Amino acid sequence: MRSTRMNLCALTILGAIALAVPNSAHPAQAAAAVDTPDSGVSATIEGLVRDVACPMQNHNSTATHFNLKCAQACARAGSPLIILTRSDDIYFPMTDQMPDHSVRDQLVPYVGKFVRVTGTVYRRNGTRTIVIRAISVVKGVKLDTNLGDD
Repeated sequence: MRSTRMNLCALTILGAIALAVPNSAHPAQAAAAVDTPDSGVSATIEGLVRDVACPMQNHNSTATHFNLKCAQACARAGSPLIILTRSDDIYFPMTDQMPDHSVRDQLVPYVGKFVRVTGTVYRRNGTRTIVIRAISVVKGVKLDTNLGDD
């Protein structure tokens, strides 16, 4: 009887551990496993130029549904600028020079606009960067800029 109780207790503990340990098949982890460091690939991405803080803290904010006034205020206050894609990927703009220098002045005119960027994409542990070679506004993308507080 005691052996049965101990086995049942062990199975309960193992079950609790199995529930607590993330499943390796979870989509976010599967994506992270594919998102390994690389030496840069030429790519074209499309997304919204905006501050990084709002979409990180407000998950209702997307590349086409956001608070424009908040994005502009955060950008004016100095928040780092990003490109947020429709699939919620975040790209941090950078240069291909060392030491790196700011590309903020290049992006400020595009804050709140949906753009197409061609350049070199680098990835490392889920972080994406892009060295911008060309940037242009994408026409015809419907943006809802009246989301409540971002």
